[in-house]
Amino acid sequence: MKQKFENFFRSKSTNSGNHPISKKTGYIIVLGLIGLLIIVLSNFFSPTKEEAEIDQALINPQPEDVEVTSAEESPLTSDVAELEKSYERDLEAMLNKIQGVTDAEVMVNLESTKVNVYEKNLIIGEQSTDENDRNGGTRKVEDRTEESQIVFVRQGDKEVPLLVKTERPKVSGVFVVAKGADHATVKSWIVEAVSRVLDVPTHRVSVMPKS
Repeated sequence: MKQKFENFFRSKSTNSGNHPISKKTGYIIVLGLIGLLIIVLSNFFSPTKEEAEIDQALINPQPEDVEVTSAEESPLTSDVAELEKSYERDLEAMLNKIQGVTDAEVMVNLESTKVNVYEKNLIIGEQSTDENDRNGGTRKVEDRTEESQIVFVRQGDKEVPLLVKTERPKVSGVFVVAKGADHATVKSWIVEAVSRVLDVPTHRVSVMPKS
């Protein structure tokens, strides 16, 4: 390559007559041409603005709009809220029938939803081993294991767990406001009624007179 450049500059020097081109000047010209060629090629192969935007979108995709379900909208919380509303409606209808009680409003707070209890098979394993120690003595080692498995029954073309019973949700507290609750006797009636219906201790039932 170097020899070709020297031959090129030598021929140019010969053809130029009285204005020979020095090697230094020739190298500068060649470097300039090479730089110009690099610029042209880089512009040719560089992506357009639209292509750059597409590449950037592929590298850093924008997060899609995801519907976030809050805790208040979760299925479990929704079930609890529905049960609470059901208890509240039933209690309000019942309390308003008590003598001296009018315009009663009830708030019930549940700890959880209904609990399903399924039939289980209890598998018990027992193992007894006699061990000899170095002194010639023997000892008996017993190992006991227990494992429970849910019982499944066939319904149609599928198997489902065998439901034994459904336990009512535990009530953590009840709040009642009603007209007439300012009388001690009426208030005690309300507390007793709520406590018996929901099977909740009396100290978890709060009754206040309504203005």
